[in-house]
Amino acid sequence: MGNIVWLASYPKSGNTWLRAFLANLIANRSEPVPLNDLLRYAEDEANPDLFTALAGRPSADLDIGEIAALRPRVHAAIAERAQGTRFVKTHNMTGSFDGHPLHNMQVTAGAIYVVRNPLDVAISMTHHFGISLDEAIDRLADANVATLNDAQFVSQIIGSWSMHVKGWADMAGERVLVLRYEDLLDKPGKQFAKVARLVGLGQDRARIERAMKHAGFQTLASLEKKHGFIEASDKGARFFRKGRINEWREVLSRDQVARVVSAHREQMARFGYVPAEY
Repeated sequence: MGNIVWLASYPKSGNTWLRAFLANLIANRSEPVPLNDLLRYAEDEANPDLFTALAGRPSADLDIGEIAALRPRVHAAIAERAQGTRFVKTHNMTGSFDGHPLHNMQVTAGAIYVVRNPLDVAISMTHHFGISLDEAIDRLADANVATLNDAQFVSQIIGSWSMHVKGWADMAGERVLVLRYEDLLDKPGKQFAKVARLVGLGQDRARIERAMKHAGFQTLASLEKKHGFIEASDKGARFFRKGRINEWREVLSRDQVARVVSAHREQMARFGYVPAEY
């Protein structure tokens, strides 16, 4: 068994919230961990520097196939230099690309996956990526979605929302914890306690409560307002915008809701996301 625990999600589904909780749980400080220190506690497998170091040339010059070929070696390097368990953020779907695994299972110990209602994900995508609602809905259903290869992140293989969710959720088990974003909001004590238990820190209730408080949405939004956040979009929108559930009821048209449900009904039903009227 390896030592990497993947912190996984489809984009705009709560990954940063999960990382903030874990950072504060590990740090166990009286004050919140600064947002720009999160990488100290959870590495990002799409960090261009990791690929540049192995390729011997700038990662921005690599094509998506070259990135895919390097990815297992990048994961092995992360695992090798880590002392004990290493949390690693990923937005990659499961499986492989161009014949190369998207996650090196030889160095994997487990995973925590956060799933969020795609109706709300679509809204969050419009603000973060600077696209329209219809474009976001199309992207959610596109099996060929991959992110750009740029100075901030190398390309990540996303796929459609349903592909992404099914791949990770099908692996749920003793070492793969699947959480609903909505449950983290509604029952944070119960849900974050599951996270703490998985990483071996589930006995200290006060420590868990402190980490939850430091990773609360208002705290994270305040930290971003004061100090900025290196992962914020260049589209001008704040990373921590609202963090609400069911915002789609106020924003999406009936036709837009129907399009999302039609494209993702099976996985939405699996997680209780299909509205009663659809």
